[in-house]
Amino acid sequence: MGISTKMTDFANRSSWIRKMFEEGGKLKAEFGAENVFDFSLGNPDLPPPPAFDENLQKLVAEHGPGSHCYMPNGGYPFVREAVAAQISKEQEITLSGDEILMTCGAAGGLNVVLKSILNPGEEVIILAPFFVEYNFYIDNQGGVGKIVNTSEDFSLDLGAIEEAITAKTKAIIINSPNNPTGQIYPAQDLAALGDLLTRCGQKFGSSIFLLSDEPYRKIIFDNNQVPSIFKAYRDSFVVSSYSKDLSLPGERIGYIAIHPEISDKADLLSAMTLANRILGFVNAPALMQRVVASLQGMTVDTEIYTRRREIFCKILEDAGLEFMAPKGAFYIFPKSPLEDDAEFVAHLQKYKILAVPGRGFGMPGYFRLAFCVEDGVISRSAQAFKEAMAALPGR
Repeated sequence: MGISTKMTDFANRSSWIRKMFEEGGKLKAEFGAENVFDFSLGNPDLPPPPAFDENLQKLVAEHGPGSHCYMPNGGYPFVREAVAAQISKEQEITLSGDEILMTCGAAGGLNVVLKSILNPGEEVIILAPFFVEYNFYIDNQGGVGKIVNTSEDFSLDLGAIEEAITAKTKAIIINSPNNPTGQIYPAQDLAALGDLLTRCGQKFGSSIFLLSDEPYRKIIFDNNQVPSIFKAYRDSFVVSSYSKDLSLPGERIGYIAIHPEISDKADLLSAMTLANRILGFVNAPALMQRVVASLQGMTVDTEIYTRRREIFCKILEDAGLEFMAPKGAFYIFPKSPLEDDAEFVAHLQKYKILAVPGRGFGMPGYFRLAFCVEDGVISRSAQAFKEAMAALPGR
């Protein structure tokens, strides 16, 4: 076989979302896109804010020398300063541009951090359910992913995390608001996690880093707030992007922010800047850096996601599904009425509903629905959900 056995295995393990996408294409071709209820992909459908288009057109019209040249690998200094000012507000702690690194999305940012901190064989804790690619990012840099389940309500299980920490533990990745659950970790839980990591770091004589993946920070509901990671723990990174809050997933623009008092700060910054280059990113896209510099704090109209959440929750409740209403992001993660979540997702396909089984996120027994789709797709699915549930054995 020409390809590596590892990549063959990875392709099989990561196949659920891709499989549902492919199944959706077949159903849409057969029955028409308007008759298929595709909730499989977290691909935001809202347009960026008007200021994005205005700023983009203005910058494209400029023809100054060097507009499309290399810049420092960490990003344009003026862009990093603008991002630092915004992150200082969000994290309630003062950052400078020197503590920001512009990246090719949050995915690029996570790989840069992991490349910079991991030695071969060191462990990174990830919390189930989790974004499926975390394991692959860790493996990219020679690390080992160690999965720890969250509590029944998807909050942090500090006891389970403590049990998982060993002398090999180098970091933990958290994602809040969470994909796929929409859970937000409260400030008191983050403070307790910070205390735990400090205590365990002292026990094993090494820093345990906290990586907070925050692309959904600004998509929140019911007046919830996303607490500051930096106030909870010193040895921490915030990694994020503009993919969700500005609806720019295809532009691959994001950043890393590091705590101003993080251990080995100067060496870390040097390592991350080098990693940005040698991982092949070189630097974040020049045009998008310049565009987002003046869009700090802006978001898409998140009230649209709020409305969709309410419509969808009512439909699922009426159909008899059990779930927790998400506090943020644009996913719902109901329990599967069948023990086998993949079997239930296959059952939904008979009614032209596309979902992703929870096992794809490290949490069998659940399934994910993405509501970053037009309102009409959600509304028209109501009867299909009712019929699918009614057709289950014992109903």
